[in-house]
Amino acid sequence: MSAGVHAVTTSIIPQWNRELLFEILDNIHDVVLVIDSDTTIVYANEAYAKILGVPVAKVLGRRLDVIEPDSPTIRMLHTGKPSRGNGYVESLDINVVGSSFPLYNGNNIIGAVSIFKNISEVVELNRELQQTKGVADYLKEQLEQWEHLPMSFKEYVGQNSRLKETLVLAAKVALTESTVLILGESGVGKEVLARAVHNCSRRKDKPMIKVNCAAIPEDLIESELFGYEEGAFTGAKKGGKLGKFELAHSGTIFLDEIGDMSITMQAKLLRVLQEKEFERVGGTKTIKVDIRVIAATNRDLESMIDKGTFRRDLYYRLNIVPLHLTPLRERKDDILELAKTFLKQFSREVGHELNLSPQVVRFLQQYEWPGNIRELQNVLEHASIVCSGTTIEVRHLPAHVIAVNNENSSIEDKPYDVKEIIGRMEKELILSALATYNNNRTQAMKALGISRRAFYDKLRKYGIED
Repeated sequence: MSAGVHAVTTSIIPQWNRELLFEILDNIHDVVLVIDSDTTIVYANEAYAKILGVPVAKVLGRRLDVIEPDSPTIRMLHTGKPSRGNGYVESLDINVVGSSFPLYNGNNIIGAVSIFKNISEVVELNRELQQTKGVADYLKEQLEQWEHLPMSFKEYVGQNSRLKETLVLAAKVALTESTVLILGESGVGKEVLARAVHNCSRRKDKPMIKVNCAAIPEDLIESELFGYEEGAFTGAKKGGKLGKFELAHSGTIFLDEIGDMSITMQAKLLRVLQEKEFERVGGTKTIKVDIRVIAATNRDLESMIDKGTFRRDLYYRLNIVPLHLTPLRERKDDILELAKTFLKQFSREVGHELNLSPQVVRFLQQYEWPGNIRELQNVLEHASIVCSGTTIEVRHLPAHVIAVNNENSSIEDKPYDVKEIIGRMEKELILSALATYNNNRTQAMKALGISRRAFYDKLRKYGIED
């Protein structure tokens, strides 16, 4: 490097010292930058030139207030106070750490020196570590929650033709990067299908992060999805927090109940789906993510579009490959196989084998199952706990389910026979109460709210053995 390049700031340095100084500065890894009182760059070492990818000679003479108007070095010219810390240099697209201090001629500031190093790799590594820790914390939290939830099946069971068509299509789309929209009523297993798609994809070794859009309050959903910076709002954690999209980086994000998201958040979500980038709440830096999106809803999105409660452009962005899950009432050929699958698990939990009586089999096939597979699972779990033997009878099923089923059956057979309808419901309620309280009749009659005399009269009336 010629002496003329550095002559502006080094004229008072003897020649041999000046050359030695330049040699030292050009061989250190930290960036050294000197500006005058007009923010013109009067010296830059080779480290600065390497970051820009241009020779030093092309850097000299340019004004820093044009290149980087928000530079702390420029602000320091006005305050005269040295600064130290880390930040982001927008013009270079790097994260840096370093210090700046003023240059004086007597009492007058004639320029400033900034010394810093590029720590972008360290910041990125820290982000990856944060993500790893965040994912671990998230999975731990989910595991703790799942331990308190009823047992759920691990894979789809059944031979229904419509279900098979959906699963074949799901297996195909799993091998792509396409966005998936799962449609179906509550309880049909939308999350199970989402996890199956993720586990068959190239992202299977990365996290699948679930977001229940209906369970997060409107004022919190943006920070939950995109995270926030420290001090973004009252109560914000020190150091900020990663959002679900950052936790899902390189993996899959599952947006459950997408139809319950507000119009405002739909607009922000659309940008993420299109650009794969966002800013944290209270932040200005754009964060890019590599994610696969799976959404699910039990809502009629097309009807919502007509009513103006769901964005048409978001719908088309999500509805690339729709997967429709059939309700259980239209899969009655699968009910018995599903029931046996659940009973195997419950048998292990209660410590003995469980079977279904012929009456229960007929009951399960006749019932409409408004709660779908989840309701079937819960009904059988209830019965497995109440049943003291090995065979589950109708009386072991939940009373409200028995009542609804009997009401529907009676209406079909004798729609106006009130006495028969009430009698059949009354009998099933008594049997259910006796089963619940292990045949303790005193507790059963208290639960039913009837007198002892009335209770025993009804036992004789309905032929319930003493």
